[in-house]
Amino acid sequence: MNMAYEALTGKEVMRKHVMIATAIAAGVILTGNTWSGEASAQMGRGPSEHYVEKRPEVSAAPEPESLALFEKIGDMITFSCIIAGAYQYENPSVGEDDDFGRGALAIQPEVSISPTPADEIFFKLGLGAGNGLNIEKHPFALAPWAADLEDDVKDINGHNRDYLLTAWYKHLFTFDEGHTLGLTGGIIDATDYLDENPYANDEYSQFMNEALVNAPNAFLPSYDLGGALEWEWSDIALKGVIMQIDENDEGDAYDFYGVELNYMLDTLLGEGSYGILLCATSRDFSGAGEAGKEALRGIGLSFAQSLGENLGAWIRFRWCDDEAAVDHKNLYSGGFDISGNLWGREQDNIGIGYGRLDGGNQDIDRVQVAEAYLRCGLNEIFAITLDVQYLDDRYKAGAGEDVDGWITGVRVTAEF
Repeated sequence: MNMAYEALTGKEVMRKHVMIATAIAAGVILTGNTWSGEASAQMGRGPSEHYVEKRPEVSAAPEPESLALFEKIGDMITFSCIIAGAYQYENPSVGEDDDFGRGALAIQPEVSISPTPADEIFFKLGLGAGNGLNIEKHPFALAPWAADLEDDVKDINGHNRDYLLTAWYKHLFTFDEGHTLGLTGGIIDATDYLDENPYANDEYSQFMNEALVNAPNAFLPSYDLGGALEWEWSDIALKGVIMQIDENDEGDAYDFYGVELNYMLDTLLGEGSYGILLCATSRDFSGAGEAGKEALRGIGLSFAQSLGENLGAWIRFRWCDDEAAVDHKNLYSGGFDISGNLWGREQDNIGIGYGRLDGGNQDIDRVQVAEAYLRCGLNEIFAITLDVQYLDDRYKAGAGEDVDGWITGVRVTAEF
């Protein structure tokens, strides 16, 4: 009995040992299969995959936010500047000792801020040293250099404002390719929008005499409060300006209105620009014969046409009424531009121009001016201009002494 019990117990113990051994063997087999699978997977990976699994990838350090901000602001802001110095010597026919020469310097820094492609904030300053020949001793009716000189940039239009010429904001609406509308408001210059001409419109790089830069009898105001509209569609451009001027030569405030329609024409000879300009003011100017107050009104034409690759021609005609007191009722001017390509220097050019003003109801009967200049570009920044002018002023009987004479000069300009 005891022997049977011990035999049975021995069998059960044996069974337990077999079961334990079987479980251990199964665990070893399963573990081996897992290790084998992982080893196979690791053998199929590249070295970088092994590294990634052992050490997670670390991303590059981000660019400092302040540096990115400065770069963005730098892309928005553009700085430019014009520095021009000129010396002119005049030899009039009146007076034995009236020959004299004077120089002047004009500096105009500009800042443009474009927070978006459609928005622009713009500032222009004007600094001057000397007034050149634009002084009382100058016997001619026209200014020989139409630049903004020392006296021109002080107490601008009676505002007691010095040196700040323009400050405005512009927004551009783009409707389609070649179809835009620009709206500008602030302190503006009417000559930036009206009476433009590709050959006779810049006193710093083209003609110097005021009659060949803009029409003197167009009475276009500068550097005061106003708004401008610029609509362009294909080859047509329409520009309008409204300004409120604090003080004219008589000390009265007035309003100015101007509109210009311009058409760009491509011909076999080259590109041409053809424009018509209408201008008027409020009734705040002395009438002819001091009869109350009258408005200034006028119409003008401005044409410019390329005549091949090396020659261009231009005309500017202007007529105004004479109900107000005006020195010049009519303007007839024109000229030619000759490219330096003819002598192998494309940065050079020669300008030849003539202007006649007459028909006024004041002392001057008529004025003539002829000017020629040679501009030589020294590099992308500097240019030097040799300039000669002949002026001839005729007065009405008993109103003044006729005068004519020559003015020669040199102008050095830096633009950057």
